[in-house]
Amino acid sequence: MVTNIQKIIDLRSALDYLKSFPGELVETDVPVAPHGELAGVYRYIGAGGTVMRPTRLGPAMLFKSIKGYPGAQIAIGVMGSRERVGKLLGVEPRKLGFVLRDCINYPIKPVVIRNDKAPCQEVVHLASETDFDLRKLIPAPTNTLVDAGPYITLGMCYASHPITRVSDVTIHRLCVHGKDELSIFFTPGARHIGEMARVASELGVPLPISISIGVDPAIAIASCFEPPTTPLGFDELSIAGALRKKPVELVQCVSIEEKAIAHSEYVIEGEILPGVTVREDKNTGTGYSMPEFPGYNGVASDSCSVIRVKAVTHRQNPIFQACIGPGEEHVNMVGIPTEASIIDMIEKAMPGRVQNVYAPSAGGGKYMAVIQFKKLDESDEGRQRQAALLAFSAFSELKHIFIVDEDIDPFDMNDVMWAMNTRFQGNLDTIFIPGVRCHPLDPSESPEYSALIPQKGVSCKTIFDCTVPYRLKKNFVRAQFMEVDPQKYIPDYGW
Repeated sequence: MVTNIQKIIDLRSALDYLKSFPGELVETDVPVAPHGELAGVYRYIGAGGTVMRPTRLGPAMLFKSIKGYPGAQIAIGVMGSRERVGKLLGVEPRKLGFVLRDCINYPIKPVVIRNDKAPCQEVVHLASETDFDLRKLIPAPTNTLVDAGPYITLGMCYASHPITRVSDVTIHRLCVHGKDELSIFFTPGARHIGEMARVASELGVPLPISISIGVDPAIAIASCFEPPTTPLGFDELSIAGALRKKPVELVQCVSIEEKAIAHSEYVIEGEILPGVTVREDKNTGTGYSMPEFPGYNGVASDSCSVIRVKAVTHRQNPIFQACIGPGEEHVNMVGIPTEASIIDMIEKAMPGRVQNVYAPSAGGGKYMAVIQFKKLDESDEGRQRQAALLAFSAFSELKHIFIVDEDIDPFDMNDVMWAMNTRFQGNLDTIFIPGVRCHPLDPSESPEYSALIPQKGVSCKTIFDCTVPYRLKKNFVRAQFMEVDPQKYIPDYGW
C-alpha cells in the first residue's frame, strides 16, 4: 500500500494512497452497468455538489466489475471532497488556493519519456484494425438515461497550436458517437484548445489531440485553470509538476503528432476535423447532453466539433476515471483553481488584505465565491469592493461574490449567511453589474427568462458586501468564549 504522498504518480497510486485513510475509498465487485446505473449508485454514496437531493458527500468508489467490459474498472469521486483533495495533494484543505497560486508562479515544465517506458501504451489498438470499436474499448458511462450518449467526463485533452506549437491541457465534454468518432463541446471563447481548433479549421487542417483518462489528481486539478491566470501558451501541466515537485511525464502518441500523459490509464488519439460539426444527441434525439455543474441537464449542442479517433492505448486491466457532472468532484476541480486565480489577482493589487477565498458547492465551483477580506485601516474602506471586481476579472464565469470580514469562516456558508443577516443592508451593500458575459449553462441567463437579457450567457454579476464599515468595527464584535482544550474532556471524539 502506498503510504507516502511523494509516491503518487498516477491514478493507481492515488487510489492506493486513499486506502491508507479509513472511509476514503470503497470498492465493489457487484456488476454494474455504465448506462445510468453506475451514476445512480454513486449519487447516493458520495456525489454531493448540486446533484438532486437526496445525495451526500462520501468516499471515492471503485467499481471492479463493469457489465460488457471484462477486465475494466471505473473509479469515481476521487476528488469528491475538499479534504480528500488535500490528502491527495499533501495540502491543508483551507490552504489549497494559496498553494496552487504558488505553483502558478513557480511552474515545472513536463518532460517526454521513451515510448517503451510509458505505462499508457502497454496495449495498443489502431483504428485501422478491422475489429476496432471505441464503444467496446472505453467503458464510458452515461450519468442519466436521457444523456446524448456515453461521456468521457475526465479526459485530459492535450493539443498544440497549429502555428505557435504551444501546448495546453484542459477538460472538455466528450461524447462517444461511433466506433471511431467523438464529439467535443467548446464553450465559446473560454478554452485554449477551442481556439487552437478554430485556427486549424481556418487553415483547413486537422488538429491532433490526445485524451488521457485516469491520471494523477494533481494533473486533473491543474488542468482546470483558465485565462487570464493561465494565458494561451501556458501549459497547465507545469502547475501539476510544481504541485508534485517533479515534472509530469509525457509520451509521443503512436498514431498522431502529439503527446499524451504517460502514466494515464487510457489514451484516445485522434484529430479534430476542420469545418465538421455534429449534433451532440444525434444517436438519441433526447435534446440533452449530460448533467452539468449547475445541476440541470445540459442542452445538446447542435454544432459540436468532431474528433476522428486514430488509436486507443491503455494499461493492462485499465481503470476508467469518471465524475458526475454536478457533483462535488467538479466543484473541487474547478473551484480550487478559481480560488487560486482570485487570490493571485487580489494579492498582486493589494497585498495582505485577502485572507482566503472559497468557491462553494452551491455555485458548482464556478458561479459563486466568498472572499474573506481584512481592512487594515480606514483607507481600506471600499477596497473590498475593488477586490470583488478583481475577482470577476480573474475568473470571468463568476456570477455572485460575497465579501466577509476576517472573523467570518468563508468555508462555512451558515457563517457567511449570518454575516449577510447582521452586516448587510440590501439597498446599500448590493452592487449590480448587468449585461456581462458569464456562462451559458445557467438557464436563467437567457432572453426567455427576461427581455432585459440580450442573449444567452449574459448575466447580472452581483456583489454582496457583508463586511462591517471599518469605523464601526467595535460595534460588531462577536461573543467571545473561554479557550479550552476539548480533547481533555472527550479524547476519543476524533478531533
